[in-house]
Amino acid sequence: MSALTTGLSTAAAAGTDIGNPWVNIAIFGAFVAVTLTVVLRASKNNRTAADFYAGGRAFTGRQNGVAIAGDYLSAASFLGIAGAIALYGYDGFLYSIGFLVAWLVALLLVAELLRNTGRFTMADVLSFRLRERPVRTAAAISTLAVSFFYLLAQMAGAGGLVSLLLGIDSRAGQNVVIAVVGTLMILYVLVGGMKGTTWVQIIKACLLVTGAGIMTVWVLSRYGFNLSDLLGAAVAAPGSAGEALIGPGAQYGASEVSKLNFLSLSLALVFGTAGLPHVLMRFYTVPSSKEARRSVVWAIWIIGVFYLFTLVIGYGAGAIVGAEVIRAAPGGVNSAAPLLAFELGGTILLGIIAAVAFATILAVVAGLAITASASFAHDIYASVLKKGQVDPDGEVRVARLTVVVIGAVAIVGGIFAQGQNVAFLVALAFAVAASANLPTIIYSLFWKGFTTRGAMWSIYGGLISCLVLIAFSPVVSGKVDPNTGASLSVIRDTSVDFSWFPLENPGLVTIPLAFFLGWLGSVLGKERGNEKRAAEMEVRSLTGAGAEKAVQH
Repeated sequence: MSALTTGLSTAAAAGTDIGNPWVNIAIFGAFVAVTLTVVLRASKNNRTAADFYAGGRAFTGRQNGVAIAGDYLSAASFLGIAGAIALYGYDGFLYSIGFLVAWLVALLLVAELLRNTGRFTMADVLSFRLRERPVRTAAAISTLAVSFFYLLAQMAGAGGLVSLLLGIDSRAGQNVVIAVVGTLMILYVLVGGMKGTTWVQIIKACLLVTGAGIMTVWVLSRYGFNLSDLLGAAVAAPGSAGEALIGPGAQYGASEVSKLNFLSLSLALVFGTAGLPHVLMRFYTVPSSKEARRSVVWAIWIIGVFYLFTLVIGYGAGAIVGAEVIRAAPGGVNSAAPLLAFELGGTILLGIIAAVAFATILAVVAGLAITASASFAHDIYASVLKKGQVDPDGEVRVARLTVVVIGAVAIVGGIFAQGQNVAFLVALAFAVAASANLPTIIYSLFWKGFTTRGAMWSIYGGLISCLVLIAFSPVVSGKVDPNTGASLSVIRDTSVDFSWFPLENPGLVTIPLAFFLGWLGSVLGKERGNEKRAAEMEVRSLTGAGAEKAVQH
């Protein structure tokens, strides 16, 4: 997902000659009207903090699983993976495999245990047996960092993507698009809270899977529903990578650095998913740990089926549209799915896929916004600043105000990020989640000797090391396209190069480092782990005993 968002920020650079922008606008408008109606109906039952943060814990495992899929499958996942498969074949499909395998980590290690031991946020779990104020502060900072970078990438991508589909080629027009997306995001969260956001994500997931399914069947029908014929057509298409499409190496090459780079990115994606705060928060919207486990199983099935669809869509775009046309399109690699939709079904199907992409962006940014607001209001304001002495209504008011601030910051950040390579933002979000969040969660749930110092060292060590290594990596400076000589880094000036860390994602270094720091901080300090609270946490996490008490606060 990370490297795949690159083209989104420049998607509108040259406008578009396909489709009808007015049809796209009409379909966008219909989606917004329907979802706003749903959000307004959901908002009538928002009375408590549990309603605003966790949807009243009223969603079933199936509903939450669909919503998780809607939250997880971003526009980069839909458009980017399809484009990567179209151009690079096997290497592009490895993204799909990585994203799917990541959910096994969430299912086996996190989902049920997290639901049993927390209330609203990841910090609830960490502070159960550790000193509350420093741990909540650190967890909130990590959550806000992940949410901000992920949100900024989605907002910047929204400007390029939607501007491409609406035929907007001016920077001012792109800025307006970003402002509209940000405003809608704020409105959804303010009005609907987690309930409204969840229903938007459910609707979006259904639209995304249905749209991808229609395109998959349509593509296969052109080749007699024979996948081998489709692969052969993609290999033989003009401008394609040829036989390399069905084997490794088309995108990453065979150098040792390339192999390490892919391994590092894979580690960040696989372990980062189980540490993404907006994914973790979804486990609190169900009434029990059993339903949390069921929701992950549903999510795995939906996400797995969707990624199988992207395999057909990607190779179909390579065979029907052609690699040369995709590369020359304004959106580059991310234009593969829209171009294929236009080739298959003309303006109407393109408009539907455009609406699905728009729905995807709105659902993801709404989920990120409510997670960030909950982290600040619940963890920092209510628990650290007010030391728990705040009524739930006051906490929710702060959360709503935080949503407005986050939305404004995201809009401004997205506008400034226009025209920049935003791929590193998503990579950074996954790397931080994998480094700072997951080790601390795993230690808290499974190691009785884990201490507050260990948590501090792990969270801050993972966060700071990610920031430093990304800053001095090729994604910020020094990466040049060997064919054109143009800069592929955030800093567009090819004469500026201060990179010394060779990998584009630091996960290979920072994830083991964060685990090591968590262990080292725990064994070096004089503080001993609270074994009584650790035993209580173990019983609660494994059996659910006491979890209902946490719900009733």
